[in-house]
Amino acid sequence: MKIPKRPTVIIRSCPTYDTAVIEQIIREGLETLDLTPSGRTLVKPNLVAAGEFFPHAHTRPEFGEGVLRALKARGGDAITELAVGERCGITIPTRMAFRDSGFSKMIESLDGIETYYFEESSQVEIPLTHPERLRDYVFTPEPVARADFFVNMPKFKAHPWTTVTFSMKNYIGIQDDRHRLIDHDHRLNEKIADLQFIIQPQFIAIDAITAGEGRMLTPTPRDLGLIIMGNSQVAFDAVCCNIIGVDPLSVDHIRLTSEYGFGSTNIEDIEIVGDVTLAEAQERAQGFEVGLIRVEEYFEGSKITAYAGPPPDEEHSNYCWGGCPGAIEEGIEILRQYDHETDEKMPKMHVVFGNYQGNIDAAPGEKVIFIGDCCQWEGELGGELVQIKSTYTHRAAKDPHKVKHEDIYSKMLKTNTKLARAKKSTHVRLEGCPVSVAEHALALVNLGKLKNPYLDPTQAIAFNKSYLSWRGRTTLNRLMGKKYQQHGSYADRGKAQPVLPDSDE
Repeated sequence: MKIPKRPTVIIRSCPTYDTAVIEQIIREGLETLDLTPSGRTLVKPNLVAAGEFFPHAHTRPEFGEGVLRALKARGGDAITELAVGERCGITIPTRMAFRDSGFSKMIESLDGIETYYFEESSQVEIPLTHPERLRDYVFTPEPVARADFFVNMPKFKAHPWTTVTFSMKNYIGIQDDRHRLIDHDHRLNEKIADLQFIIQPQFIAIDAITAGEGRMLTPTPRDLGLIIMGNSQVAFDAVCCNIIGVDPLSVDHIRLTSEYGFGSTNIEDIEIVGDVTLAEAQERAQGFEVGLIRVEEYFEGSKITAYAGPPPDEEHSNYCWGGCPGAIEEGIEILRQYDHETDEKMPKMHVVFGNYQGNIDAAPGEKVIFIGDCCQWEGELGGELVQIKSTYTHRAAKDPHKVKHEDIYSKMLKTNTKLARAKKSTHVRLEGCPVSVAEHALALVNLGKLKNPYLDPTQAIAFNKSYLSWRGRTTLNRLMGKKYQQHGSYADRGKAQPVLPDSDE
């Protein structure tokens, strides 16, 4: 993979989601970058969540249509397949995210566009060899591994675990559920940097017309009126960070990817063009709120008191930015969208993360929830000695070939059973590394007697239809022996080999 010696980032003004205008801007961007899509062309949007309660979490379909039309016009017969692929947030079938976001309807209106739901695809093993890698290989869906021209089409948003989610963070969606959660902990930024070795996009176009502040799933909309395009992920994310006043080197996955040889974050090394200057874009984004906040501070003033110690000592980190603490923040934000009485209904409770050594000031009747495999604590609750021991398994002992997936129904059964058994106890332990957003939401639903968004009757038919299609496809893949494919199966075609950054002199 050639990394441009002087990459280009294009900043264009686009105040509304006018598909024709978006198409024209994207076509001009491809021309400026001298890019022509060809072969198997795959577009990866951000459809992490969609629908009534997540209107600003995803790339808009109007934006996607403009990009697809521009790619078809630019590539013509050189494109052998034009497709859109994604894995939305886990526990929800991606088919449903495509439907609720409007992407399904949009794609159906165009001729010859394929759709890939990545959790339904067979997975390809990609070896990693760089010295700083978390593990020796990662898995990615087959459509990603075989893509000839890869287009990253993210949403411009803040993120509670990684500060921002621009181009590189969008790569979390190029793994299925089982592999997505591996290393989704205090080493999350390193995981994101490792994923860059799978594939690099030839073209990036981010939906920054309406951006998302503060959160990932339930962001506050911020009208920026921008389309930003580029040909190098490090340079692209560095410019986006500069627009909102964030030092790109303070975002670990950007810094690490740059250190791994994928390009410079220095603005002076980047050609910035377009009809909006960097200074003008910065003025539009002045005061943009990112989502990085410790869990103790996040819950201040609420009925939930949080306590966080460091994750496992051997991992050399004082806080788990990529795991359970951020997941509970996202979980309760979802519930606040769905049930506006969430904060009033919630009983006083205490949540504990990591190796916490301090006191827990729980009054009689206030439940204490110890969250995550690495959680440990010793002290008195309700007059009895409580000893919570870490059950953390080091990542070296986790085999991605053997990891299992839990769908929403199994998570619901497991969480409700666990809480029912601990109903009369002062405390309960939720295992996982990480404990997912869905499990946090389900636990809070149970404890607060809240409305359960996963049992919404208006969504039940669509959910179960998507769920059955998903499970049916994955079952068929297993029966056909297509659960995993070794990277060697594509070696003769040059596919599924790890990307090695190489400066384009």
